[in-house]
Amino acid sequence: MTDVNAAVAALGDGPLTEARVQRHVAPLFSRVLEQWRGRIYLANHSLGRPLDATESDVREGLAAWYAHMGGAWDAWLDEMRAYRTRLARLMGAARFDCVVPKASAGQGLRAILNTYDTVPHVLATRGEFDSLDLILREYARRGRIALTLLDPDDVLGALDAPVDLVVVSHVMFNTGARVSNLDEIVARTHRGGGLVMLDLYHSLGVIPVDVAEMDVDFAVGGSYKYLRGGPGACFLYVAPPHLDGRLRTLDTGWFAKRDPFAYLRPDPPVLAEGGDAFLESTPAVLPIYQARAGQLLMLALRVDRVRAYSLALQQTLVALLAQRGVAAQGGTDDRGAFVIVTHPQAEAWSDALAVAEVVTDARGPYLRLCPDLLTTEAEIVAAADAVVATRPRS
Repeated sequence: MTDVNAAVAALGDGPLTEARVQRHVAPLFSRVLEQWRGRIYLANHSLGRPLDATESDVREGLAAWYAHMGGAWDAWLDEMRAYRTRLARLMGAARFDCVVPKASAGQGLRAILNTYDTVPHVLATRGEFDSLDLILREYARRGRIALTLLDPDDVLGALDAPVDLVVVSHVMFNTGARVSNLDEIVARTHRGGGLVMLDLYHSLGVIPVDVAEMDVDFAVGGSYKYLRGGPGACFLYVAPPHLDGRLRTLDTGWFAKRDPFAYLRPDPPVLAEGGDAFLESTPAVLPIYQARAGQLLMLALRVDRVRAYSLALQQTLVALLAQRGVAAQGGTDDRGAFVIVTHPQAEAWSDALAVAEVVTDARGPYLRLCPDLLTTEAEIVAAADAVVATRPRS
């Protein structure tokens, strides 16, 4: 914890530069940088690189178990609150209990879908990530929701008719495009009496987010990517107006009780106040420790500075690719943190790059390349050369 804060303090308050990042921030990642030496990692949009402190943070959670057995819950619950508080700060939530720990973004979506007593009309985009998309389609198949799927640009026009819930990503996982007209989507949905859930997985930690200003009702996301917290450390955000006890979900458990360790069983059940009513059964505690270092780093660095640096790295990559005859998109305010090259053989292209020691990925026809804080200009130049060298012939 001290190492992260000390390193960022030494970095200073000005814009991020490669020299300053390599001097002060890169040492926080010495283990992964050493183990991946010789390879260029441009899949930061998929799985973020862990800090050295991540292992010791997880060991701290385990140590409480070894030392205190059942008494470890005191430390674990304190860390859960700290986890929720840090996420609340990162996303501009009004209070810590607006953030409900979940194991996946999909778990958060199910929690909200299961608050409806009647069949709700849900409008979502075809650009949602597979986990949310699969849940929505399966609920529709079972008759639990009435589902309308649209291209992202068509959402606003479809809101002339009222809907109960709109599910949309802040940044689309496959193309990296930011959803346009989000403020109008939210306002029009609310005017029709509906609610909005925003998927923050591809924006939180790399684009400044303020859920209160956005006026969204719910948000889901996780630490897997830009928050460098790995799998399992996810969340559901519930806006304060929905924490008055009227909204109850079937996705519940004993941690959602008003006093779970009292083991009382009133009927009907008495739920905890605020966001704690959206907790479920015994939570997974180690992912919460696992996420600590990445949260602290992003809070210390400030996401606005990270965003400016990310855009500059993307712009460099796009320009180098253009010089080499490869058209790419990225580095503009209407996009997220990664660059895309569109090609029907994008997956084969990504495989060829992996052989060349450049780690990328592909989603359908989109080759995705994501430089991050640790990426050097020399690596971007080498990656651009590799992209050209491995380009499919047809």
